[in-house]
Amino acid sequence: MDGVDGLRMLESDSDARRRERRDWTAELLDLEAGRIGVPVLDRDQIRALLTTRPRIAIVGASANPTRPSHGVLVDLVGLGYDVVPVNPGVAEVAGLACYPTLADAVAATGPVDIVDVFRLPPACPGHAREAVVIGAHCLWLQLGIASREAGQIAHAGGLSVVMNRCLAVEAARL
Repeated sequence: MDGVDGLRMLESDSDARRRERRDWTAELLDLEAGRIGVPVLDRDQIRALLTTRPRIAIVGASANPTRPSHGVLVDLVGLGYDVVPVNPGVAEVAGLACYPTLADAVAATGPVDIVDVFRLPPACPGHAREAVVIGAHCLWLQLGIASREAGQIAHAGGLSVVMNRCLAVEAARL
């Protein structure tokens, strides 16, 4: 904190936000340089995973058709994947019932294999813990998202990890 006339001034929200975004960018750079600290699936391993036709939970699914999470959900359904949306503020996404938590989604619809997360990095560790608890096989952080802590939680829980990749793009490559 900076001093102003002998008083300590609180950091502005914009300064904190810039610092937070720098940290997120550093984790993305660490991921790309192989320094994220956990193994992540490569393209061949992703292909092998997706050819098993896994069941996918999309955390942060949006009913707004302009949001990437909506487009990815619609694309995956169009490619024939079984997808369940998860978002506490939405009742339905693209005609599918939406559940407030992963645990609720699994209780209502059955197990999921991949937990695809459309949330900012600070929320990812919590979703990694949920993915471990529900017995998922893979934690997938969408394009532009990397979280060392979430990756460590998922890996320690026996899950495969994917970061900074779009699930719909990877599925369309098959």
